[in-house]
Amino acid sequence: MSVSTSIMLAGILHLTPAANASTQPPADSVKVTLTEGTNMAIALSPDKQTIAMDLQGTIWVLPVTGGKARAITDALGDCRQPTWSPDGTQIAFQSYRDGYFHIWKVNRDGSGLRPLTSGIYHDREPYWSPDGASISFSSDRSGNYDIWKIVLKSDSLVQLTDHPGSDYSPVFSTDGKSIAYVSERATAAGIYMGDSEGKHLLFVHSKEKLASPVWHPDGQHIIFNSFAAGISQLEMVKTGGGDWQTLSRDVEDVFPFRTAWLSPTEYLYTADGQIKLGRIGTSTAETIAFTAEVTLARDRYAPKKRDFDTAVSTPVQGIRGPVVSNSGKFVAFAALGDIWVLETGKSRPVQINNDVFIDIDPVWSPDDRWLAFTSDRNGNMDLWIREIKTGKEVCLLDAADNLKFPSWSADGSQIAFYQADPNAYSRSSLTVIDVKTQKVTTLYDGLFEASQPSWSNDGKYLVVSSLDPYSSRFREGISKFLVIASDRSGARFASPVPGRSLATRGKNGPVISPDGKAIAYILDNVLWIVRVDARLNILGWPVQLTHELAENPSWTGDSKSIVFLATDKLKRVDVADGRIEPLNMEFNWEPQRPEGRLVIHAGKIFDGVSDKYTENADIVIEQNRIREIVPHQPGRKERVIDASRQTVIPGLFEMHTHQNAQLGEKGGRLWLAYGITSIREPGTDPYDALERKESWTSGKRLGPRSFFTGGHMEGNRIYYNRNTSNVAGAQLELELGRAATLGYDMIKTYVGLPDILQKRVTEFAHAHGLPVSSHEIYPAAGLGVDGVEHIGATSRRGYSPKLSAQNKSYQDVLALTAQSGIYMTPTISLHGGMNALISGDSLFFDHWQFQAFYAEKQKQELRSAAARARGSNKTYQNIEKTMVRLMRSGARLTPGTDSPIIPSGLSYHAELQSWVAAGLSPFETLRAATQWSARQAGAGDDLGAIQPGRLADIVIIDGDPLTRIKDLLNVKAVIKNGQYLDIKDLKEAK
Repeated sequence: MSVSTSIMLAGILHLTPAANASTQPPADSVKVTLTEGTNMAIALSPDKQTIAMDLQGTIWVLPVTGGKARAITDALGDCRQPTWSPDGTQIAFQSYRDGYFHIWKVNRDGSGLRPLTSGIYHDREPYWSPDGASISFSSDRSGNYDIWKIVLKSDSLVQLTDHPGSDYSPVFSTDGKSIAYVSERATAAGIYMGDSEGKHLLFVHSKEKLASPVWHPDGQHIIFNSFAAGISQLEMVKTGGGDWQTLSRDVEDVFPFRTAWLSPTEYLYTADGQIKLGRIGTSTAETIAFTAEVTLARDRYAPKKRDFDTAVSTPVQGIRGPVVSNSGKFVAFAALGDIWVLETGKSRPVQINNDVFIDIDPVWSPDDRWLAFTSDRNGNMDLWIREIKTGKEVCLLDAADNLKFPSWSADGSQIAFYQADPNAYSRSSLTVIDVKTQKVTTLYDGLFEASQPSWSNDGKYLVVSSLDPYSSRFREGISKFLVIASDRSGARFASPVPGRSLATRGKNGPVISPDGKAIAYILDNVLWIVRVDARLNILGWPVQLTHELAENPSWTGDSKSIVFLATDKLKRVDVADGRIEPLNMEFNWEPQRPEGRLVIHAGKIFDGVSDKYTENADIVIEQNRIREIVPHQPGRKERVIDASRQTVIPGLFEMHTHQNAQLGEKGGRLWLAYGITSIREPGTDPYDALERKESWTSGKRLGPRSFFTGGHMEGNRIYYNRNTSNVAGAQLELELGRAATLGYDMIKTYVGLPDILQKRVTEFAHAHGLPVSSHEIYPAAGLGVDGVEHIGATSRRGYSPKLSAQNKSYQDVLALTAQSGIYMTPTISLHGGMNALISGDSLFFDHWQFQAFYAEKQKQELRSAAARARGSNKTYQNIEKTMVRLMRSGARLTPGTDSPIIPSGLSYHAELQSWVAAGLSPFETLRAATQWSARQAGAGDDLGAIQPGRLADIVIIDGDPLTRIKDLLNVKAVIKNGQYLDIKDLKEAK
């Protein structure tokens, strides 16, 4: 795929079903032939003549001898794990077509597609009974994964197991009288067997990860997959015990799916990207070759136009956490790093404080005398209060770890907030401080990215939005009200609309009205209230107050109105009659742009394009752009930076990071200190991201360029606080409208968004010139998606279609990535690369940036983590091999890390070093970190290269990075948008 100055290319999927095999592919398309599959499952027809397989989410059929496969479902259903009906006329499978995994079936010729189960639950791993009367499956319908079956004649559901541990992957015995399944029961995990009388016994106990049991035709043995210490194998055990055989070889990458018996001694299974024929008694296996063809058509769209040179004043959009005073006369909010207050009826807000640090999340005391907020003035986010009349500010709590989301009690005596858990990523404790005595009490531990707390009017309860997981098996759930007793007597979940997730868990409610009679919250991107009693039990049906997008609700003290953010405008709604009025505000910011000329006398220039240096040249910068690059001219009158002994490179791009205000003012300087002048944020609170972007671009704080999006575009179920739960229709269109209004630079879709909605999101994004990125590779690579995040990572299936359990990717992944032109940000530092470097390089932390921005304690923690991970990184080399194969096959890769899960800046250089350690050249790595990343971000004409006309984002380093990639750490100065910053500038807050 190429990206020209005005056209970006992406793929739109066209599958040719068997009935239309003669249909000509569209013009300007490419056919992709798949000959291997990553984590594909198969099933054998009862007559032993036909194989069904689920290659990349489509059900295909092919002869048992191999050959050309024929698709019998389209690519929009994420169809997986097929099972044949006993008469061989139908195939059942799990499908995500409607945004939930349900059991579907289709005739073997592709006709008659229909669902067999429905609802808000996930149904997985179907297996047809020998008599054809029922299909067993696993489901989380009862609050955890248990074994169920559907009786096909009546479409009735029968629950077969009920245990707190997850039960899944069921299979009937050959006579249909028994069932085997995998269980994660804490007392004894393993494979269980149940009979027709409901008696269930442990069959195989194992600490290894087990999957997909299947009975041998003799009914006396069970074959299953086991995975431990990087080895995936097929095991066969006699039901009576004593006879245990390992059927596969240690070197095989056996996929965790059911085998299929050809005869009592021959079986089919999937491993190493292939369909294999194994025989009992021999360790060798034959390969059943296949081909499956898809056609990817190229879609052309004009990228978003960005004006990097404007100095025009622009309305502030990075408005964080607006909150109305109890009197209703004032609205406080954070923007451009400071606290501001807007008096209703006046258009210009008043700046309450003014410093380089980040002051955020203001909240009014009940008497409106004080504002509480958090600030990083003392190094991390602490709790402060400010007296409005006098301007007096007091640090109420200077804690060792970040504090977040303060909330005053109704009587003003206490403030609740979150205390970060330093030992658990994104976990925190709900904590209360007495304002007078400053006594601190922990109310509730282990909350995962919960929303701002809200107090009941009697102080007996607090309510937050918190994740309620569906099961322990998968990383998914929905956000609900969590009501927490202030006397620590307990907590309970409640939901105004069962089965639907609340909005992102930040400042979108629940917020209790001051009279204690209602809760306001955001759901489906609009504002609702629901009546509650004194114990916060829900009374009656919710009432919708807006039809436009709403964020950040807060009550006036009389409980009669709510102020909210309507995408980017403040408004107030009357609760009684629904009347909405704007709170007009004139509040602008303008970009910083240097004046005059600056010349860099460079000893060597890596321009981002050539693998050879330009030597002894002058880079002439006017304002924020490079005017010319000429041989060095001594005696210039302009300001000249002497880099005659250094190497000059384009500013680096970090293509996958999730930033937040909790990282503080120094978080912006950190990026620049590591030579990173642009970051891409594929998933964040958009108002938080805009506050950063506007602060950095205006010069309020130092920081890189930001290419951002909003929350992850998720499906019905969510996980992270930034995930938006999307459904087709008005809600999705409101979310897409927000992307256009707030000026997103991209859209990121997450693992739970169904492919049908992925298609709509991509069409919208491209119509607005925005690239789209996803965790998915297919059909994303054909639906127009421009980028794929991570070489592995989270998947809604419980396994990845991009990477096996042994960290291997196969021909399908390589071909789809390379031939579609989709970019991939593999994040291999996250997948083991950083740990490998820490373990193998004693000098890994020896650079000035680490000393300036990180503590010695963090070095020890990272070394300990790397040591603990040493045993689990046994297959990391396979990721390195896949990286090289992708690049050699023509794929476009860009470096990113998923920081701050791993430390920002530091992890980025670990990523680059990992690429070179894997076998890529320093040039390939640097080209990806500059030119390719700029193109993927949609700024290929302005960034990513040192050329006349480009923006002056430049790094000056000691050393030779085209020979030694680690020399990139030797940063001596950075020029961002024409502004020169030396090490002293980068070390100190100004």
